[in-house]
Amino acid sequence: MSIADNIAAFEAKLAGTGARLVVVTKTHPVERLREAYAAGARIFGENRVQEMAAKQLELPADVEWHQIGQLQTNKVKYLAPFVHTVESVDSLRLLLELDKQAAKHSRVINGLLQFHIAQEDTKTGLTLAEAEEFLQSAEYQALRHVRLIGVMGIATHSPNEALVRGEFRQLRQIFEHLKNTYFAGHDDFKEISMGMSADYEWALAEGSTLIRVGSAIFGSRG
Repeated sequence: MSIADNIAAFEAKLAGTGARLVVVTKTHPVERLREAYAAGARIFGENRVQEMAAKQLELPADVEWHQIGQLQTNKVKYLAPFVHTVESVDSLRLLLELDKQAAKHSRVINGLLQFHIAQEDTKTGLTLAEAEEFLQSAEYQALRHVRLIGVMGIATHSPNEALVRGEFRQLRQIFEHLKNTYFAGHDDFKEISMGMSADYEWALAEGSTLIRVGSAIFGSRG
């Protein structure tokens, strides 16, 4: 199947769920991204800042760029002029840098808090206690150029449906707790980014609003 066919198939699966597709474009050349764009994809997710910055210059201005990989503070300045959402916010330090760099461009950057939900130590992310500590801080409350709009998590890479769905359920519960406690009046705090090519169906069943899919659209990377 072509990239266009694959995107159409995912959009059909998402119809009626309220969830949206983040096309993971890492390591794929710009020509293939243009194919995805022509097929209607508008949200592209990248892991590497330099790769995103280079591709952004070659694609239409209405692409919504999401940073989905771990982000070092010294790289924020390269994506601050254009990134729509940083899905991998894992510290107050990163939020402060996002706010500082976005202010230079008179922009507001969206962020998702990344939580550690997997059984694997290689996965990164916050604990609920860590997130609550900085959400209650004066430093966080003074931010004006970064806006938290939800949560993100990566489940254990496993064929065990009960395990993976349990982790997704945990992330949804964290989202609901944060929404009720800190974002009750914020309509834009609404995103739960979870689910990838191998487990997106389980994620959708547990309430995902953003699924991050690369290999199921482009094929495996050579």
